[in-house]
Amino acid sequence: MSTRAAELAKLAGLLADNTRAEFCLALLDGRAWTAGELAAHARVAPSTATEHLNRLLAGGLLAERRQGRHRYVQLASPQVAELVEGLVAHLGPVRGEPKNLRSATAAAALARGRTCYDHLAGRLGVAITDAMTDAGLLNQTDGFALTEDGAAWLTGPLGADPAALRGGRRPVARACLDWTERRTHLAGVAGAHLCLRFQQNGWVRRTGSTRAIRVTPAGETALRELLGLDPAMLA
Repeated sequence: MSTRAAELAKLAGLLADNTRAEFCLALLDGRAWTAGELAAHARVAPSTATEHLNRLLAGGLLAERRQGRHRYVQLASPQVAELVEGLVAHLGPVRGEPKNLRSATAAAALARGRTCYDHLAGRLGVAITDAMTDAGLLNQTDGFALTEDGAAWLTGPLGADPAALRGGRRPVARACLDWTERRTHLAGVAGAHLCLRFQQNGWVRRTGSTRAIRVTPAGETALRELLGLDPAMLA
């Protein structure tokens, strides 16, 4: 077996466990979680959570941050988030109906709008991507790229740093397959800035402790003014 094959098998093994996979899915919300929070989320004992987190940290999928006596973990990089989200998209639609009203409500909220690590996803993310494309801010004809007008829009009304849009290790704009909509939404540096600005301006609010987000009244106004987008289409 080649070295590369062995490394790939080891990486796959990190996610070949329900608890570790559940942790990575939870951390797609882009926030740092404590071991206790993840243990409660996955319904496992704290000692079990610690064991699994240590494996994910050693494997490079998670990064650790310490603040006082508390230890926080988060996905190690946007590339790790892209890996996990890509695997979820590969699975296809969730089979079967939700078991109860609570799970059905949660599923509907995630489909309507959510964060995908550091960018917007769900119907909200796809609708914004479509509106940007229609307005000539994104080019999806020859690949997937931010146009000159798109860069001016992000650095103007949305206050992005022009230097951040000149390229680097992370793509400025990247197509991310949305696992609920089965269509593309905007990721990369541009998608991350868009999500950050929407949160900072109070245009979206997180729903409880999940990745689900909802558009606020101020956000509805912003969507209309910035992109001519009718929020009713997200219902």
